[in-house]
Amino acid sequence: MIKINDEHQFPIEETLFVFALDSEAGKVFNDKNKLITGIGKVNAAMELTKEIHRTKPKLIVNLGSAGSKNFHKGEVICCTKFIQRDMDVRGLGFSLYETPLSGIPPVLEYGLKKSELPEGICGSGDSFEMNHSETAYNIVDMEAYPLALIAMKENIPFLCLKYISDDAGSDAADDWAVQVHLASEAFKKILFS
Repeated sequence: MIKINDEHQFPIEETLFVFALDSEAGKVFNDKNKLITGIGKVNAAMELTKEIHRTKPKLIVNLGSAGSKNFHKGEVICCTKFIQRDMDVRGLGFSLYETPLSGIPPVLEYGLKKSELPEGICGSGDSFEMNHSETAYNIVDMEAYPLALIAMKENIPFLCLKYISDDAGSDAADDWAVQVHLASEAFKKILFS
């Protein structure tokens, strides 16, 4: 069983572990229900949707690397709010990050809170952010928003844990390349200990 908090626990065999890259999963998740989506929002959305209809998981767990100026490298943060950071249709009178005519607010609040982990707001977009200055979100990645949205629409509980691999600054690419390989061991300690 995976214990999320006092109210939520799920059988491991009915849990889908979702990563963008196999390097984020390492060997730790080889014997689990693992999905590698590829990088970016479209790949994440397409692969998760197919897998949901194939396996019908009881819990979706998104695990991966992310950048942050607010949290430290090596920390694992539980994301419970999500922003589509490259959605900007203010020119047509919509709010920043709002998907027009969707009925979804700019900040999507859908995610289980993992006991004893700090919470974050994840800004997902189709760019590797190296000059993060936005204050609406404090973590940047490239896949979590669509995964959370699909889980919500499919009424499947969703847990999102991000391993901080870089500071989303000028050294982000070099830091990420080193840190990404440490993510799976950090997730193992939190989920399976």
